[in-house]
Amino acid sequence: MTVFKTKENGTLKKTVFVVALVALGSAALAHGGVRNEDVLARMEVMKAIGDQMKIIGAMAKGEAAFDAVAANDALTKIAAQSAQIEPSFETRADDPKSEALPAIWQDWEDFVQLASATETTAEGLIGTVSAQVDLGPALGKLGGTCKACHSKYRK
Repeated sequence: MTVFKTKENGTLKKTVFVVALVALGSAALAHGGVRNEDVLARMEVMKAIGDQMKIIGAMAKGEAAFDAVAANDALTKIAAQSAQIEPSFETRADDPKSEALPAIWQDWEDFVQLASATETTAEGLIGTVSAQVDLGPALGKLGGTCKACHSKYRK
């Protein structure tokens, strides 16, 4: 976990951001050379989530101007893409570039529950970000769901 410090209204505040979220964006680098179409589709879902997390993360770190509409739009897109996690893993597919562990299919119900938690959490956060200070708690909640799944089911 990385802690970013931001200044807001003269007060130093800590914004917690789970590094696993940034790692989602690294999936784009792994796409080159993927031969299995099912694996590529899964990677695209994860990349789409990662791209939206980067938008929110940049605002939280002060690297981008805060924009409540854009942050809530990103949460909406994360929820929509998260709904695609389960279907994109239904077919057990492998590729040397895949970061999916076989445990996904060995403990399918747990995997589905964790994937669903990401969607549910993102949906619950839509509309709750109205100030930059709201980004840290939102990222913490959403990042926790990503980390819970990635720690068990991702290389």
